[in-house]
Amino acid sequence: MHEQAPIVRSLLENDLYKFTMWQALLHSNPGTQAEYRFVCRNTTAFPLAELKTAVEAEPARLCTLRFEQDELDYLSSLRFIKSDFVDFLSVFRFQQRFIEVSVQGEHLAVVAKGPLVHVMGFEIFVLYIINELYFRRLGHDDVLETARARLAGKIALLKAEAGEAPAGQEPFVFFDFGLRRRYSGTWHEEVVRTFAQAVPLNFRGTSNVYLAKKLGLMPIGTMAHEYLQAYQSFGSRLRDFQKAALEGWVQEFRGDLGVALTDVVGMDAFLRDFDLYFAKLFDGLRHDSGDPFIWGEKAIVHYRGLRIDPASKRLVFSDGLNIPRALALYRHFNGRIHTSFGIGTDLTNDTPHPPLNIVMKITACNGQPVAKLSDSPGKTLCDDETFLAYLRQVFHHPA
Repeated sequence: MHEQAPIVRSLLENDLYKFTMWQALLHSNPGTQAEYRFVCRNTTAFPLAELKTAVEAEPARLCTLRFEQDELDYLSSLRFIKSDFVDFLSVFRFQQRFIEVSVQGEHLAVVAKGPLVHVMGFEIFVLYIINELYFRRLGHDDVLETARARLAGKIALLKAEAGEAPAGQEPFVFFDFGLRRRYSGTWHEEVVRTFAQAVPLNFRGTSNVYLAKKLGLMPIGTMAHEYLQAYQSFGSRLRDFQKAALEGWVQEFRGDLGVALTDVVGMDAFLRDFDLYFAKLFDGLRHDSGDPFIWGEKAIVHYRGLRIDPASKRLVFSDGLNIPRALALYRHFNGRIHTSFGIGTDLTNDTPHPPLNIVMKITACNGQPVAKLSDSPGKTLCDDETFLAYLRQVFHHPA
């Protein structure tokens, strides 16, 4: 039965930025030890602890998979993926000893702990495994019928409001960032295929490397919070971790993948480190927390202060977007700076069932806590209040 089909179809079915960060950290800090923890932020229809047995079975199967040769060949075709990293992936296997699934009351606990280059890859798989198991339990009656109607409404909106760009300006461009919180694998593929066929001017790619390969789309992604957070433990002064992380990225990719994530310790602290050197080397910035309009205006002011024409740079928005909000941001910034939009849950899990708000974040690296100080309330993840207080003090971040 389809209901019992394995959820993970391929080791390639991961977000592109997992591969890019994996390569960079393998080259720069291969001996790093790390810990990742799963968190559900919202109320669920039933206790996630009830999924424990099913969740355990999926990572066990994941640990039997290997990259197929055609998948390795595809990765090799991406100019920023290096041959020695592909060689590493050709022999790589996930190790079950590095991941533990347990319950704490009604809560599901998943911890991946071990060498960073062995445990960082678990995150996205764990999230979409839990999502799909959860929604299978809720049932499929009429769910996809409603989801298809909503998808048709999104396409109609795009055709009505984003079909033609103003003369001399770029069109509204968005990507699928919905792998981690999708309703199911089959629905994710249907959504991506439908957008690619219906609005090719606007829909330009997906973070899902497996679907990018299968459907002939552009794989999209650069870095996530864990990359910068890991640098909090790598030996430089804590005050300098962002600059060290950005420099490491520049040295690894030499001009490729030039979009920097700004909210690990807040936009203001990021901009203090994002000097003329980095502003010239990076193509743009990615927003993932806080008011996106205020964030974008700060970025433009910062570029102008460095005497860089904002129209030569790009802002990528990716925080809890839907198409109407993305269109509003596009209209606001269009003509002043390039924009593009990574839309996740609203594309791949817009059904009658409320989506899960789940994450699996790095919490420790090399035996010490790491954290992000989000620009949005509720997104800060760290159990060590002493370290959080120190981080806030160093970066002048409001509590």
